Amino acid sequence: MNWEQLLSLRRKGDTNKRLRKEQDETRLGFEVDYDRIIFSSAFRSLQDKTQVIPLSKTDFVHTRLTHSLEVSVVGRSLGRLAGKKILEKHPYLKETHGYKFNDFGAIVAAAALAHDIGNPPFGHSGEKSIGEYFRTGRGLNYKELLSKKQYQDIIDFEGNANGFKLLAQDRAGVLGGLRLSYATLGAFMKYPKESLPKKPTKHISDKKFGFFQTEKQTFEGIANDLGLLQTRKGTSVSYARHPLTFLVEAADDICYTIIDFEDGINLGLISEDFALEYLIKLVKDSINTKKYHSLAYKEDRLSYLRALAINTLIQDAVSIFMEFEEQILQGDFDVSLLDKSKYDAQIKDIIGISIEKVYRAQEVVEKEIAGYKIISNILDVYIDALVQKKNDNASNYHKLIVQTLPEAYQNTNISLYEILLNTCCYVASLSDSSAVHIHNKIQGREL
Repeated sequence: MNWEQLLSLRRKGDTNKRLRKEQDETRLGFEVDYDRIIFSSAFRSLQDKTQVIPLSKTDFVHTRLTHSLEVSVVGRSLGRLAGKKILEKHPYLKETHGYKFNDFGAIVAAAALAHDIGNPPFGHSGEKSIGEYFRTGRGLNYKELLSKKQYQDIIDFEGNANGFKLLAQDRAGVLGGLRLSYATLGAFMKYPKESLPKKPTKHISDKKFGFFQTEKQTFEGIANDLGLLQTRKGTSVSYARHPLTFLVEAADDICYTIIDFEDGINLGLISEDFALEYLIKLVKDSINTKKYHSLAYKEDRLSYLRALAINTLIQDAVSIFMEFEEQILQGDFDVSLLDKSKYDAQIKDIIGISIEKVYRAQEVVEKEIAGYKIISNILDVYIDALVQKKNDNASNYHKLIVQTLPEAYQNTNISLYEILLNTCCYVASLSDSSAVHIHNKIQGREL
């Protein structure tokens, strides 16, 4: 892979190549990507979607929205630092094509901003509950009516694939969704493969999948334009990651490692003394002990250590990225950047505490259980109504149910797979509170 191709400013529908030297510096194409994402309705819905604590009653716990904004900020720093070093190593990018280090920061920031845009309500349990409905619930009845890949798409419903659909799918009168640059779409794709074969290798990019069958052709067009390397040929579509995806992933890893831990402290799930000890181990080489001990309040001590920890991991991630840049460009780098971190032991200790004290906290588990029931119920009612309408067997009740859907999801003049997938995507678009509200309405508990 080569950087000139990977930094493509092309958008779907373009007839001419967009040249970096011809860009308006006051509104750079990669920065337009960021603007389009932040003004999208899908992004706004993240303000009421779970990061760790579903339906939290406190103001300081992170939602998917605040998490995404923070990941974007970290991603921008990672991109700029890496971009500066890349331009020093490959000066033709600047001298011949006009790229600047801020371009790398803008691409990574935009992709990082969108990294959770396709995630369902109730956190990762939301993804699992959609899949479970088709694996063991009433959705299992549709298995024999779908191809293997179509069925795999929905039993392993994937927020990353739904995110790509939201960003890039064609809609009536809208070509290419948000019409983001191919560089940003490429950097967004953590798992540039289809749902089957499942986990064919231990390579990080094979861990999950990144697009549904409905966006397969769109993805291949973007991958080929960017010059991504095809990792398997034949009946399976699979490519190597865009190199900047590793920086997007690192930004996410840094934030959830530190910020979820911080949420646990603020909620009282992790004791302050215990937590600060773990963070100090991570920043022991850069901490100003005199300054730290002068801070009288827990919030200030925690804020100071958080900033140091994030900066420490940013510098380390960029160093790893540049050390393995050639391997990454060849598609041979097979782990996340932080898996190579010299702070790996400290990171694992912090994540281990978060899993034990935060992710498995009673409040979290109880709300995730409720989320399973709520999502299953919504899927059941809407899928039944839509399928009955497609088969011309819709009762008045079914017709009323369909009318409550947004217009874009009411169409049944499409394949069964598309109806099932669209309904899953509709459920995934709901905020936590909206899902609870719709569940209560269709159960007759609210008017």
